[in-house]
Amino acid sequence: MNVLPSADLLTVENVLVPSSMIADAQKFGGTQVSDCVHGDLVIRNGHAVALQAAAQQTEVSGLVMPRLTECHVHLDKCHTISRMDRVGGDLRAASEAQYRDRSLWTEDDLRQRAERGLKELMSSGCGVVRSHMDWSSEPESGADPLAWHVLRELARDYEGKVSLQVAPLIGTTEMTDASKADALGKEIACGSGVLGVFVLDQSDRHAAISIAVRLAERYGLALDFHVDEGLHDGLDGLEIIADTLIETGFQGPVLCGHACSLINLTGKSLQSLLDKIVRAGLTIASLPSSNLYLQGRRTGTPDRRGITRIGELRAVGVPVVVGTDNVRDAFCPLGRHDPRKSLELAALTAHLDPPFGDLLPMITTNAQAALGLAPITVDGALVQDLLIFDSASTSEWLTGTTEPKPLANVLTGDLV
Repeated sequence: MNVLPSADLLTVENVLVPSSMIADAQKFGGTQVSDCVHGDLVIRNGHAVALQAAAQQTEVSGLVMPRLTECHVHLDKCHTISRMDRVGGDLRAASEAQYRDRSLWTEDDLRQRAERGLKELMSSGCGVVRSHMDWSSEPESGADPLAWHVLRELARDYEGKVSLQVAPLIGTTEMTDASKADALGKEIACGSGVLGVFVLDQSDRHAAISIAVRLAERYGLALDFHVDEGLHDGLDGLEIIADTLIETGFQGPVLCGHACSLINLTGKSLQSLLDKIVRAGLTIASLPSSNLYLQGRRTGTPDRRGITRIGELRAVGVPVVVGTDNVRDAFCPLGRHDPRKSLELAALTAHLDPPFGDLLPMITTNAQAALGLAPITVDGALVQDLLIFDSASTSEWLTGTTEPKPLANVLTGDLV
């Protein structure tokens, strides 16, 4: 890879930039090559400003992308599977197994595992990470969860290297206790957190959703729901959320993860709910690894995938993002902290066809917007927000395993 300096600019020769990662293609330039544009990347005053015609027609030296965004992961639980006894089963069985493991959660244990997961995400190219953590009082002391304090400390320690958002995951029982819910809202706001709620088939789910929206309005919080994480009939949390947001006019970012039961709907029922999701301004997070592992369990081989209706959502304009969710814990005993691998799995299981460049917003720009951040595209981006991958196409990029290099390091020659 050649980096050509001049008086007021730097040029990185022969790179590809996915077209979906460019806000103003006409102004940015480059030669169209499938779902990318090719040329020499011009860096002026620390910003990527254009692609100009390649000075030399040599092999592509890499694919330039914004840093990735991990919209949904559980750093409090990760890397615990090796110390569990035989584990398997559905969502309930996983929850019970993970709760038993909590007796081993010390500050050192949480810090070591969560930091390992965060470093893995950083190595995969992540600049933003949202981690959930279960909100339930410590068994003996009744104090706030230890994971809340550990993850917030981790966020402070890595500030400037990665942005870590912490989203307490709260049950409907705690949410419908007025005084407890208000105290939680204050605590989360003071800790710069995100209000997360687990919604399945609880009898108080409607009230919990309404209270969560009011708390988010009162304390300026983003909302993140684990919702309808099942395939049985009667799950209506996603519709309740949409109805509540339409009724209240809530404008904050709202991310809804899982939404597995959406696959049960067809025809007019599906279209009606899709219309509400659009009107409510929801973003849906597909979490293929855990949903594939936990959902549709019967004796023998499962015949239902547990994946939400990614294609139908995208077809009506709903922003869809993809998250890694659980890694090597009771909810998913395998996996890697790498949004690229999660997107690859989503493409395979949901039949998301090429060109794969069209999928990249699901772990970049759409994901940033879903987390309440301004989306970063290559054109105009600061050099420190860009990566270069050893790939000559988006298909090669999606299936690749080598770690990306920060573009800033390429420009300075510091590739260690």
